[in-house]
Amino acid sequence: MENTRKVALVVGAAGVIGRNLAEHLAAMPEWDVIGVARRAMAPSKRIRYVSADLLDAADTRAKLGSLSQVTHVFYAAYQDRPTWAELVEPNVAMLRHVVEAVEAGSPGLRHVSLMQGYKVYGAHLGPFKTPAKESDARPLADEFNMAQQQLLEEKQRGKTWTWSALRPSVVTGFALGNPMNLAMVIAVYASISKELGLPLRFPGKPGAYGTLLEMTDAGLLARATVWAATEERAANQAFNITNGDLFRWNEMWPRIASFFGMEAAPPSSQPMSLEAEMADKEPVWNRIVEKHGLEPHAYREVSSWPFGDFVFSWDYDFLSDGSKARRLGFHDFVDTESMFEQIFEQLRLRRIIP
Repeated sequence: MENTRKVALVVGAAGVIGRNLAEHLAAMPEWDVIGVARRAMAPSKRIRYVSADLLDAADTRAKLGSLSQVTHVFYAAYQDRPTWAELVEPNVAMLRHVVEAVEAGSPGLRHVSLMQGYKVYGAHLGPFKTPAKESDARPLADEFNMAQQQLLEEKQRGKTWTWSALRPSVVTGFALGNPMNLAMVIAVYASISKELGLPLRFPGKPGAYGTLLEMTDAGLLARATVWAATEERAANQAFNITNGDLFRWNEMWPRIASFFGMEAAPPSSQPMSLEAEMADKEPVWNRIVEKHGLEPHAYREVSSWPFGDFVFSWDYDFLSDGSKARRLGFHDFVDTESMFEQIFEQLRLRRIIP
């Protein structure tokens, strides 16, 4: 009888995507889960953690090469650099080190799942063809997501394992200390604005207030990732994964403000940078924590201002065609307004925000 037990290696388990994916897998009885993160993490009941420096090939081999039972690699690690071009080399190197280590140590490897994003369509560079499709031509500029996919395609030739690539929009979920967490940006920005007696002003470009965009719930993404890794028809392909609805900030922003009991304000005609405006607000945050008896998280743990500036600067439509995954059997969807509210409620329940 064939062994149906699956062992998942979740690489980048400390982030919004990796953490939600690891917890989703751990809740499924047929999976054993090993999380990989650069910093040490306390083991949970169903998740074992390994600390590894993925930029170091020898350390990666030492830590992951000894894992002999891995069947599925879920790769969601990311190494930041000052420029887009500089992202390519370290991020491709980390993926290469992981795949080579696991291939050498786990002969039963079945699948490698790669987390990507709309950078493959050039969305980070400015207006791009929308709705973006998986078959669209890649931008001319070097881009690390596509370079990673090309690496997987090369590594997979002649092998029994397969790969998949997931392309979410902005991923939102619960995670502290993550540099790309839009829900946390909004929640902390709203809390500080309210403490200062200010309305919740949209902090982005005026043109970004009315453009069409979409989000990807971290839980939905986790389900889609496991689906693509285990559905034979999805092998060796990329998939756009989104909530399934579209919105404009000029409609969503007042609803978010209402959740926090605030008045909404449209963007200022003067350019606003969250990174600059919030640079001196640590004393205000500390006052909020003390006043409301919140968990004592440092300001740096809950601050993701550069990422907020990035997302709120999109004065062009930001959306993809997600029908390919639906045609092959993945039909889940999430209401984006409800998603934001649920994350904000979770932040309150965990005493992160008042």
